[in-house]
Amino acid sequence: MTAIDTEGGGSTEQELPRKKFSGKKIVLFVVLPLLLLLGGGAAVFFTGILDKLMGKHEEEAHAEEAHAPAEPPPYSGPPLFKDMPDVLVNLNTGEKRTTLLKLGITLELSRPEDSAQIDTMLPRINDAFQVYLRELRVDDLRGSAGLYRLREELLMRVNLAAQPAKVKDVLIKEFLVQ
Repeated sequence: MTAIDTEGGGSTEQELPRKKFSGKKIVLFVVLPLLLLLGGGAAVFFTGILDKLMGKHEEEAHAEEAHAPAEPPPYSGPPLFKDMPDVLVNLNTGEKRTTLLKLGITLELSRPEDSAQIDTMLPRINDAFQVYLRELRVDDLRGSAGLYRLREELLMRVNLAAQPAKVKDVLIKEFLVQ
């Protein structure tokens, strides 16, 4: 009995044979997925699915361009200017003492046709200017950076109010703070 115990029952982990991957498992878990990926990629490439998808995107872009309103060619003549009425507002000082801002503005227009549009939208433009200017403080207007920010903000507001007319620039002809 002792001879049988030492031969069969005393085996350790080192003595156990290693499990090897069989050829079937390698094919099932490695080769087959690789073949499927390569075959799918080749099928997509050779059948032209990518080309068809790209063609659809191009067709959609052309359809959007066709439905967009045609914009007239850019005006290349001399610059067009439109004088606005002077604006007089109280600035936000937070004190009892009032500080006034008098602003004379000229608009540079993109096209001659925009002048009539600006005339009809003048009340809306003045309102947009008044709402913005009344919240300014004197410190907001100091220096060239303050004046630049003021021009950019007025340009944005006039373009929003006078849409579809386009204003190129806001020129300040009079700027007085009292």
